[in-house]
Amino acid sequence: MADISKDQVKHVAHLARLDITEEEAEMFTDQLSSIITYAEQLNELDTTDVEPTTHVLDIKNVLRKDEPKKWITQEEAMKNAPDQKDGQYRVPSILE
Repeated sequence: MADISKDQVKHVAHLARLDITEEEAEMFTDQLSSIITYAEQLNELDTTDVEPTTHVLDIKNVLRKDEPKKWITQEEAMKNAPDQKDGQYRVPSILE
């Protein structure tokens, strides 16, 4: 297993503003050690001929082109406003 101490777990929990008990620190120490050991298996792979990638699938942008187009006027936008003042929407106050 990878060497991770209970103090390191407590330090990370403190940085994350988490309050953990001694039992939780012990449990997380064991779990994190297992996770790190499992992830370290990747170091055994020969990746000399593997090209670096950012994603395993070939993803293409499916969004439309950002082209300018005519938009409605302020008067048209305010036409359906139930309550307005000085060209702005008025909404009920939520502050006391």
